[in-house]
Amino acid sequence: MVKLVILIEPLDDWDGFTTGWPEFLHHAEAMPGLRREASSQVDNHLFGSYKVSWMHELFFDSLQDAQRAMAAPAGQVAGRLLQQLTGGRMTLYFADHKEDDLDNIHHYRANNGIA
Repeated sequence: MVKLVILIEPLDDWDGFTTGWPEFLHHAEAMPGLRREASSQVDNHLFGSYKVSWMHELFFDSLQDAQRAMAAPAGQVAGRLLQQLTGGRMTLYFADHKEDDLDNIHHYRANNGIA
């Protein structure tokens, strides 16, 4: 699975961002091949010089699916809206996403003698 990660820096017009965010979501959620999404408001900055206020992740089966989705009409509109809402104060990247649930991790450890 691949995810498109959107990191949004602190914005001067947070109210404008939150007002326009549902329209962005409407178009982003219409992108072909989208499997799921997640949004996170960043409340505490623990370490590092890069400040992030908001994170949004869009999940796809493959990098090619994500690229096709971004090139599709809904993806193009979503991208323009995101640029307008943030004034370009964002970072986008693709990440190869892997996850496991805790029950499976414990099962693996127990079956392989790992404490």
